[in-house]
Amino acid sequence: MLLRLLLLICALHCEPAEPLPRPVLRASPSKPIEGNPMRLTCEMQLLPQKPHVWKPQFYFYRDEQMLGSGPRTSPELWIPAVWSKDSGFYWCQAKTLTHGVTRTSLRSQIHVQRVPVSDVSLETQPPGRWAMEGDKLVLICSVASGTGDITFFWYRGALGLKLAAKTQRSLVAEHEIASVQQRDAEQYYCAADNGHGPSLSGLISITVRSPVSNPVLTVKASRAQPVVGDVVELHCEALRGSPPILYQLYHEDVILRNSSAPSGGGVSFNLSLTVEHSGNYSCDADNGRHAQRSEVVTLDVTVPDGNGSDHLTSGIIEGLLGSFGLVIAMALIFGCWLKRKIGRHSAADPLRSPDIPVLQQSNYLNSPDSVQTQTFYENVNVVSGDNRDKVYSLVYHTQQEREPVVVERTGTHVENKVIPDIYSRLRKAHITDVDYEDAM
Repeated sequence: MLLRLLLLICALHCEPAEPLPRPVLRASPSKPIEGNPMRLTCEMQLLPQKPHVWKPQFYFYRDEQMLGSGPRTSPELWIPAVWSKDSGFYWCQAKTLTHGVTRTSLRSQIHVQRVPVSDVSLETQPPGRWAMEGDKLVLICSVASGTGDITFFWYRGALGLKLAAKTQRSLVAEHEIASVQQRDAEQYYCAADNGHGPSLSGLISITVRSPVSNPVLTVKASRAQPVVGDVVELHCEALRGSPPILYQLYHEDVILRNSSAPSGGGVSFNLSLTVEHSGNYSCDADNGRHAQRSEVVTLDVTVPDGNGSDHLTSGIIEGLLGSFGLVIAMALIFGCWLKRKIGRHSAADPLRSPDIPVLQQSNYLNSPDSVQTQTFYENVNVVSGDNRDKVYSLVYHTQQEREPVVVERTGTHVENKVIPDIYSRLRKAHITDVDYEDAM
């Protein structure tokens, strides 16, 4: 009985006849990659006799630093992610609970693999590689792949003026320009490095646009008071602002038309006026930031009344009459000159004088032979127009008075009398009868 008690005490407190084996540390994967997990296992071959008596606790170390929160009953340690700084010498220990026996593994060097950065690119926010003057501009530098801490750099201009640098464990980094100005319109690029050397992005050009000013709306019409049927031009123009600019024309706050100015400047809207076009007009200009509105312009369209038409007609008639009156006056002057000309030619040239008929015998039985008749012609007027080839003349027909003769016929007393007759006859005036050299 006493012997059994001594054996039990010895089993609990005495050193085992065979020492504990050395544990072996294993890593999975053996070549871990940054950002990925890693499992550490402290393998140990326990004694076959009474393993519950020799059950140890496990400790894990990197270099001289204990990993985890202390001793572990499990021979495994799970690390969610390892980084390049986690590279080093790893080892483990196993300690028995009853005998205080400690066994230490050999040290194993573990190098955490780092993936170099690749496919570096630079983008902007807002997108489109442009910004409105005074707005915020964000330069976004990103990499498609790369592990560990990455240092990002931003450069301005093709010569590479360094703007900023930022180190973080991320594939994307941002640099912000709080209030962009015209001087910030430049070329930009970025670089990224995680220990394998910097990798550069391509160059991008940033455009800084100026916001539009309040546009000015003007109305161009052919008269001070436009009427129905007139065509007016409404011109809208923002004196400041980067193109392209979109203009919209409003009639009583309802969009009437719109037009774009790709190269800047203003646009014109032509309206053929009706009564409905009367009212208030305005326009706005927008080049991507905030639309700016012009001041209101009022257009009053009137309907022409009948009096205006009568005045127009009478004015036309008066003008025509004035023209015809001038022609008629010139014709009368020419007629008078022609009359004097013909008179002078009649006196100077007997051949052109009007013929004076000789005394003729009367054809009437009761007419005395001693009565002589004469006929004279006189040009009095020349008429222009369709009758410019006609001359009106006065014809004088006279009889020479003789002593009265009494003729007894049925008891009637007949005596000769002077009978002046005036005739009006239309004759053609031959152009050949006028001497134009004298007229000149």
